[in-house]
Amino acid sequence: MNIGRVKTVAIASLSAIALAASIAVAQTTTTDQSTQQGPKTGRHFRGEHKGWEGMRGGMFKQLNLTEDQQAKIKSIRQNFATQNKPLTDQLRAKRQELRQASEGGTFNEALATQKLTEMASLEAKLMGERFKLHQEMLSVLTPEQKAQLEQSKAQFKARRGGMRNHDQQ
Repeated sequence: MNIGRVKTVAIASLSAIALAASIAVAQTTTTDQSTQQGPKTGRHFRGEHKGWEGMRGGMFKQLNLTEDQQAKIKSIRQNFATQNKPLTDQLRAKRQELRQASEGGTFNEALATQKLTEMASLEAKLMGERFKLHQEMLSVLTPEQKAQLEQSKAQFKARRGGMRNHDQQ
């Protein structure tokens, strides 16, 4: 499969996800979510992961990183956040515009579709940047740490798969 086709499939997938999200947003009845949600719990919402403390942070913590490795990874994360702040700000603004498309009990499908298309492009760029971030962080690890990380991932997937199979029975 060539790179152009992979990008097209990725953008199409993101568009489909974004369309599903817009339908969910359209079905909400609240207009001012910031005052009606109440205090946030300890859960992380999309876009609010603190560095790698979200999904993958725990896995890196298990690797007994040296102080030098920790400093390098911290620097890599800070550079990522700084370089991608304009992109994440744009995405946040598009999400707000999408929410506004369904305010007042009406849903502007054309506007929502336009915003979702714009968001899909931004999401694809951010996904690429996150992949680069992950690769850069991996470059700090020793071969033994990389092997340990792969083993931890495999164990996590096995446990997660077991939970899914149990739920389906």
